[in-house]
Amino acid sequence: MVSASAIAAHQAALTARWHQVSPAATGDGLMRLVEENHLRNFSLWHTEDVARRDDLGFEAVYRAKRDIDRFNQERNNFAEEMDQALVAALRPRESGCPRNSETPGMIIDRLSILALKEYHMHEETVRTGASAEHRAKCAEKLARIRRQRDDLTGCLAELLADVVAGRRTFSVYFQFKMYNDPALNPQLYRQPPKA
Repeated sequence: MVSASAIAAHQAALTARWHQVSPAATGDGLMRLVEENHLRNFSLWHTEDVARRDDLGFEAVYRAKRDIDRFNQERNNFAEEMDQALVAALRPRESGCPRNSETPGMIIDRLSILALKEYHMHEETVRTGASAEHRAKCAEKLARIRRQRDDLTGCLAELLADVVAGRRTFSVYFQFKMYNDPALNPQLYRQPPKA
């Protein structure tokens, strides 16, 4: 079993590396799912930046929004797959102990986003051309992000330890995202009114 601290450290290392090389998930087992989820968050982060530009025209923003929908769906899918893998590996109790409302996969997904926030906020603390005040404010935010990430890593470690010890349990919570499904989104399956 991979530790919470190893997952968080790996996400941070991937974030730095993927800013230098073309990102790709290459791990095995649970770590492969962690990487796939992180790759979607990495892609989401940078595509969201593109979608907010005013100088690229309608077509670029349209493509970015479509990519955002796809990456978000895939991100959720990999969080669910992480939970399924952890259920298979840990065999959590089905009853008789408190059920955690946030699953390990959800926590790992949040850690992924915090790794991206940490990397990009650090960039702002050293950005040339930014004012000293801007860099100082970003340094304060960076310290908070790092505390949040440490806290969340600890929460994941405690949850996994409690599941192994039978003190807590969790279930796989499927998101059932409806907006991407032509059979569930009324805007996609509704017929236009006849003239």
